[in-house]
Amino acid sequence: MTMTASIAQAETCSGASSAPTTQGSAAPARKRWSVAEVEALFALPFNDLLFRAQQVHRENFDPNAVQRSTLLSIKTGGCSEDCGYCSQSSRYDTGLEKEALLPLDEVLENARAAKAKGASRFCMGAAWRGPKEKDLTPVLDMVREVKKLGLETCVTLGMLKEGQAEKLKDAGLDYYNHNIDTSPEFYGQIITTHTLQDRLDTLDKVRDAGINVCCGGIVGLGETKKSRAALIAELANMNPPPDSVPINNLVQVEGTPLDGAEAIDPFDFVRMIAAARITMPESYVRLSAGRQQMDDALQALCFMAGANSMFYGERLLTTDNPDADADDKLFARLGLKAV
Repeated sequence: MTMTASIAQAETCSGASSAPTTQGSAAPARKRWSVAEVEALFALPFNDLLFRAQQVHRENFDPNAVQRSTLLSIKTGGCSEDCGYCSQSSRYDTGLEKEALLPLDEVLENARAAKAKGASRFCMGAAWRGPKEKDLTPVLDMVREVKKLGLETCVTLGMLKEGQAEKLKDAGLDYYNHNIDTSPEFYGQIITTHTLQDRLDTLDKVRDAGINVCCGGIVGLGETKKSRAALIAELANMNPPPDSVPINNLVQVEGTPLDGAEAIDPFDFVRMIAAARITMPESYVRLSAGRQQMDDALQALCFMAGANSMFYGERLLTTDNPDADADDKLFARLGLKAV
């Protein structure tokens, strides 16, 4: 499954550049981040970086409010792509069987349960390179019916063809997720069956259709710190930056090429969250895959660093996530409120 979204490849120039202006009024200049500038953020003393991230966060959001999304795999396994981290690729023996698209009533049952537990957004993921028209039709029904429940809707379906984003928009879709995964320079070492440009093309379709973009990446793939900085710069230099930015910590899956990759230092993961917050001040920064491997103290540091969104519920597509009761207790201990 192409679970990632593309971003416009950004120049790595330092300083701010002028944004387009309208006749008679000047739009504020939008900061463009160089890789070196993001590396400089990473190099700050840990407390200084978190203090700066907290300042930015408080200028733009309620510092104690966290948006909660639930993610459901509506079509599992059998994907033709070779993303090196993915349990759902048909190229790897991960013990996961290919399954058919879930029926509408089962999706709605899960959506109702997610809402009852406190989720405000319901995300649906399908293991496809991209949806065929016959596949898209039932997904449109899912979007319409989930929307009727009073939930925000999000899907991740892979690469879109012409006209498909408009159909999703007409059905009421709020967000489309399609992550970039990693930096452009490192991309080809993780995925070879499609290019970054393929993802950029889908992102263009999503934006042109007026759908909010959910786009982030994964760390712990064996990338360098410079590559992590390049990922943040790419995301931040989108015009505009993504509305939601999921930062995933690789969950290693036996049978995939990245099983056994060196794990990222926990404090470096917090630095990723802080850098995302500083460079994308108005975006929701989502604490995503990998929370099951984090203790409460590390998650608390991530919230302090500016994470204000999370996946909520016991399952993320095919991997485990902390159960809802544990998250509720953590929220109570930290004085956080769900939105």
